[in-house]
Amino acid sequence: MDAEIILIILKMLLGGFVAFLAILIMSKTRASSWMFMMCGFLFMYISLMFELFVSIGVFKEPPIYVFGLPLISLLSIIIPNLFFSIGLIIKLIKK
Repeated sequence: MDAEIILIILKMLLGGFVAFLAILIMSKTRASSWMFMMCGFLFMYISLMFELFVSIGVFKEPPIYVFGLPLISLLSIIIPNLFFSIGLIIKLIKK
């Protein structure tokens, strides 16, 4: 089996597990900091799924570029980290 396929399978399994736990925690807590963290995990899994679909040819990235980078790839990096940052800032402010 190709090493790249093994890495993709591991990413999907672990990412799916993290997304599942994020959904469970979202139903248990109403703290805004945790909600932002869980949204970050979910968006991270969505971007992982999109990356997989692009790599196997199911989707094609639209030809929209920002600073020479594909827009969707750029957003898939920025959005989860933005949610993580907002959640941590809220947690720091509330303490």
